Amino acid sequence: MPLPEHDVEKLRDFCQARVPDRALDQVRVELELSPGAATIVEVRAPWREDYGPDWTRSALARLRYTMRTGVWTLYSRNFRGPIDPPKFRRYPFVGPSAKIEVLIEEIERDPMCAFWG
Repeated sequence: MPLPEHDVEKLRDFCQARVPDRALDQVRVELELSPGAATIVEVRAPWREDYGPDWTRSALARLRYTMRTGVWTLYSRNFRGPIDPPKFRRYPFVGPSAKIEVLIEEIERDPMCAFWG
């Protein structure tokens, strides 16, 4: 299911604005798209030799889109450990919204430290 392109662009802009240019050699915030969802991912440069030379990826937030209603729902990561694939749970402090900006603002504010730690 295609996601609304204008909302995807807003999410991409948000991700790009999270990290100053001077830090992009160490950390980035990227958007991964899948049918019906967009996932915000933190990508970090190799920082420990035993983790290998690859950048590590950690999902921070998932936004699911319901085409029938035109509504986005925000999910936060349910941390299970560095090796386990991420599981997500519905974020309880803001309801679904047709306006992606409402959910982006909540991720930015992160009043419960659910996204940025």
